[in-house]
Amino acid sequence: MTSIPSSSGSVNGHASHVNGSASHTYSEGGSESPEVGLGGSQSSVYPVNGFTQPPYSNPHNEDIISHLYHAGFQTGHYADTILHVHQNVYRLHAIILSRSPFLAHLMSTSPQVSGQRAIYVHLDQEPEVTEEGFAIALGYLYSAISLNLIRPHNARSVLAAGCLLGGMDDLCGYAYEACRQSISVDTIGNWVEFIDSIPSSSDGTTTPDLPKPTIFGLYAQRLKDDVLHFLVSTLPEFLDVHHAPLDRLPGAGPSGRDVLLQIYSRVPFEMFKTAVESPSFRVDPTGSDQARFKFAKEAIELRKRGIARGSGAEETVVLAFGGGNAGGSSVHITRKMRKRPLWKVNA
Repeated sequence: MTSIPSSSGSVNGHASHVNGSASHTYSEGGSESPEVGLGGSQSSVYPVNGFTQPPYSNPHNEDIISHLYHAGFQTGHYADTILHVHQNVYRLHAIILSRSPFLAHLMSTSPQVSGQRAIYVHLDQEPEVTEEGFAIALGYLYSAISLNLIRPHNARSVLAAGCLLGGMDDLCGYAYEACRQSISVDTIGNWVEFIDSIPSSSDGTTTPDLPKPTIFGLYAQRLKDDVLHFLVSTLPEFLDVHHAPLDRLPGAGPSGRDVLLQIYSRVPFEMFKTAVESPSFRVDPTGSDQARFKFAKEAIELRKRGIARGSGAEETVVLAFGGGNAGGSSVHITRKMRKRPLWKVNA
């Protein structure tokens, strides 16, 4: 009778073992049971000999990761996969790239016609993913040392690349925190433009509960909230507009209130409306509605000569007395389209 060998206990050519592991005896709890020689017993009534086992501190794993990053990612030694992105070519390793669901899918759907597999990452529709950000995210697949390359100027691109590649929660969290810390008086204009470019469901073309997809995923809403909080609460505090202005010397430059007005004069309407209507937006020591109303009027005058110019819409502010009860706002910003003049045609 011919016996049919079973393959259930064979992995990578090693019968009953994984990758050449020798036979060991394990206890029920999963720990290895040591062999006892010379008739000895595992427990003894005699005192120990004074030698202790020091804790394991060999940096072997760190050495392996460092080698993978420098020899594998930075120099591309022993590469089996060629990755094309933007105008760059990377010599990489499939087993490392498979940590990314996005790249694992590309590799599984790309034919391997020679000894090395070639994959192509097209980022024409993802302008937020720059060459630098993508390279840092790729390097993170090999080692967390890549986190040291994240800076305020590239954090948003790294976050976009990490969200695209997937499987990089630590990298995305680190890059997101760097983004939050980079929001300042000097950069708020750039952040406002970025937030305004994120697709929104408020235009009526999508279901309100299902906003349009964005590469940043859940981080898109977090960044929106962070920028709005900076505009409403942090920025007035940084500019010290809560206190009455002191006598200013000639040539001292614009006051904090003037800077705040200039920033709000360039904010998109929906963000401007949300910020000014928020009771948390304080432009005087008491946080009064009258102070917010006065600020809104001045900002709208500036907006008429700037962002609102030529839009065909007219922005106005209304102070509703008694409308701030129950946590509501007494300041209301509205926008309506101007009526086109009618021309009378004589017969």
